[in-house]
Amino acid sequence: MSVTTAASVGNAPKPYLQAHFAPVVDEISATSLTVQGSLPSELDGRYFRNSHNPLPGVVPSNWFAGSGMIHGIRLRGGQAEWYRNSWVRTPALDGAPYRRADGSTDLTASVAGTNIIEHAGRILALQEQNLPFEMTPELATVGPYDFGGTLRTSMTAHPKEDPVTGELHFFSWSPYPPHVTYYVADSSGEIVRAVPVPAAGPTLQHDFGLTTNYVVWLDMSLVFDHTNPGLPFGWSDSYVPRLGVMPRTGPAEVRWFEVEAGALLHVGNAYEDGDGNIVVEGPRYDRSAWEVTDKFTLGAPGHLGTPNGGAVQTRWVLNPGTGKAGEAVVDDLVTEFPTINEDYLGRANQFSYAMAFPGGGLDEYAVVKMDAGSGRTTVARMGDRRMPGEAVFVPAQDGTREDDGWLLTLVSDTLADASQLLVIDASNLNTIAAVELPRRVPSGIHGNWIPDSDLG
Repeated sequence: MSVTTAASVGNAPKPYLQAHFAPVVDEISATSLTVQGSLPSELDGRYFRNSHNPLPGVVPSNWFAGSGMIHGIRLRGGQAEWYRNSWVRTPALDGAPYRRADGSTDLTASVAGTNIIEHAGRILALQEQNLPFEMTPELATVGPYDFGGTLRTSMTAHPKEDPVTGELHFFSWSPYPPHVTYYVADSSGEIVRAVPVPAAGPTLQHDFGLTTNYVVWLDMSLVFDHTNPGLPFGWSDSYVPRLGVMPRTGPAEVRWFEVEAGALLHVGNAYEDGDGNIVVEGPRYDRSAWEVTDKFTLGAPGHLGTPNGGAVQTRWVLNPGTGKAGEAVVDDLVTEFPTINEDYLGRANQFSYAMAFPGGGLDEYAVVKMDAGSGRTTVARMGDRRMPGEAVFVPAQDGTREDDGWLLTLVSDTLADASQLLVIDASNLNTIAAVELPRRVPSGIHGNWIPDSDLG
């Protein structure tokens, strides 16, 4: 097997500790935040964003080893009530080993720094090496959460909640067979299904697809390699990349579709079309794009200063009749962190959103909206030295169209040494409000909007 890993990082300054990614050194709280524009009064809840923020004086070996930190903004009644940030207090924060309370499973301590979600009234900070860590609505760490003792493995950072059933679908990945285990928790948070995924390979499975009837597995070109000093995966030219389609119910049987060499970290959406095909969309990395990205996560020479070496939005169409997979580039902008109106998760959607990086004809960071119906892409440029994050869609309460709602994104401004939470009209990408934050928030990874109504 031919596997490529990044070069030695040496003593060069780490890009994930500089500029937009420079970590903050403490936890603060501020109230009565200034708002430019007008916040929609129905935005009652919390926007939480997770990412990696090492303790002062700590230089992690790679971006993903930095301790998890949540940044939160509380909105209510047209006001921005507070901002606060908090490290997720996992055993890894202090370098201590982690062992489950019953002593049965010893898992590598996670920094819980990739995502933060809500399900069944619980707020969970996620990173796939370990169990979730539960947080309070005020961002205090409760501790590891194992679904009442029924989750005895790690958990993906990208679970998906079915908007119709309220079920939470997720998986666990391991370098040892069975590499992937599929789980379903019902709307009350009880695990009701746990099955190994047959013939899943030792490849990077960071995300997956969920349709009305199927789960889609990403068994592609990044193969487990413990010698890689960053993510323990390397690009393989000999591994046959595949997408796997497995029914959500019944026997765990997977039909595999061979695809072109590539890597897909994040699925924008997956659904079944009117012809019975399974459609999957997301930003695809080719080998050169991945190698540049890997150099950023390590701080190795050759990175571009951002964690995206050139992924472009791609659509796969899996035909069960022929057993073949079609593949096409949707847009040549360099994008990552795809989002949709999650009321359409698993169903055909017209609109998708993403963060755009310089490249593909764009010379600055932007938030983009892609229209599958017209093929048109709308670009909202952020301005000089301003970097947005993932744009989280919040549906309007009385909305009738798919794009009736708002996008929430945190912007890092290194010129002003400041940050804002932008509220963007999802129909036209016009900014309608900007919440001024009391500090510059480092650019990060994933977040979510948690309405008060979901917390009970």
